[in-house]
Amino acid sequence: MNHDPSTLPVALLAGGLATRLRPITEKVPKLLIEVAGEPFFSHQLRLLKKAGLTRLVLCVGYLGEKIVELYGDGSKWGVQIEYSFDGPKLLGTGGALIQALPKLGDAFYVLYGDSYLPIDYLGIGDFFLKSGKLGLMTVYENHELYDASNVWFAGNEIRVYDKKHKVPQMHHIDYGLGLLKARALDGWPRDAVVDLADVYKKLVGEKQLAGYEIAERFYEIGSHAGLNELDALLRTHKMS
Repeated sequence: MNHDPSTLPVALLAGGLATRLRPITEKVPKLLIEVAGEPFFSHQLRLLKKAGLTRLVLCVGYLGEKIVELYGDGSKWGVQIEYSFDGPKLLGTGGALIQALPKLGDAFYVLYGDSYLPIDYLGIGDFFLKSGKLGLMTVYENHELYDASNVWFAGNEIRVYDKKHKVPQMHHIDYGLGLLKARALDGWPRDAVVDLADVYKKLVGEKQLAGYEIAERFYEIGSHAGLNELDALLRTHKMS
């Protein structure tokens, strides 16, 4: 197993229809939505490169060809970009990862295509590789602030992760960055709809999902409110 987190690829989940952002996303994929005068993916790319991650596999579907047209193989950005298309049917977040496995190798980061996370990616990757677990989820103590809390995290351990059935101890939320070993996806159906949330839930049950708590809040463009907030932030602080 590779022990250098900087060599791990980043699987970027960007194949959804982004229905919450309509009408913007009727003709533009979420990654290309303008944020602070540029496509969102440009901000995300700079953030990842600055963090030391330069291999990306974009899991794309809806309007994905527009992303290929604009970013190509990533060489102009000093990164390497490959693409994995869903094909004629959407496969869900887990299904998209399964389809991309030949490009991802033994272990990889998993990042949502609408997340902007200014954090220590290599430190988290190192923690994962040393944990010996099949997966890792970053969590944030949310208390229902930015979205519905869906994680019971206690004693540095994820006790419950469930987006549909809440328990009173859920004060944390899935932060938006994970890591997986390819073996975490063994046994799941190929070329079928698989939700990454179900993969994580199974790993929790097997005590194979490490938890890593992040102190800084996350930013996202999955909603109009989140998009407007990040746009204002990046215009003001030039974080990317």
